[in-house]
Amino acid sequence: MSRVIGILSFLWLVLPPGAARAAAPPAPVILVFGDSISAGYGIAPESGWVNLLSSRLRQEGYGFRVVNASVSGETSTGGLARLPRALAAHHPRIVIIELGGNDGLRGLPLDNTRANLDAMIGLAAHHGRSVLLLGLRMPPNYGERYTRGFADNYAVLAHAHRVPLVPFLLEGVADQPTLMQGDRLHPNERGQPVLLDNVWPVLKPLLRVQPH
Repeated sequence: MSRVIGILSFLWLVLPPGAARAAAPPAPVILVFGDSISAGYGIAPESGWVNLLSSRLRQEGYGFRVVNASVSGETSTGGLARLPRALAAHHPRIVIIELGGNDGLRGLPLDNTRANLDAMIGLAAHHGRSVLLLGLRMPPNYGERYTRGFADNYAVLAHAHRVPLVPFLLEGVADQPTLMQGDRLHPNERGQPVLLDNVWPVLKPLLRVQPH
């Protein structure tokens, strides 16, 4: 009996109040699910906008953990195949979807891309998760009909699912050579803070939304 009392006394001294009763809940997760733009292609990983998002969340006192599940070269078809496993593994509260760019660069049918993104938003929004859709655009050499239809896909889906949208993630970057890499497709390190500034005001209201 004295041994039990001694163990309990030791725990009381070394553990903070309440620690013996219940562990702190894990930090809610923001899952970023994108392609090379969010994976940080061609730059140091710590310089990417997703890593900068983690830093800003800490600086502003938001207790979220960011998981970057972005894959360079990913298409909407590949993303749809991967998403269920990522959701099951990380149990995110917020899902940021940034896909479709590689579909467009390959000239894939717009209807297929829209259907894949539609399915991903539906999966991500299940169980009360919040979803943020990041729009992309195609270079003008793909023709007005295709480029307009590509951009419209994101607006149509955001409206249909009633999810917030960043119309063009690379706004203020894509047309600035000093902020782009030599391939003219990927932002360089100097462009990454601008990407975050494009995302932040649309993401911030979701940080206060409680899960259903």
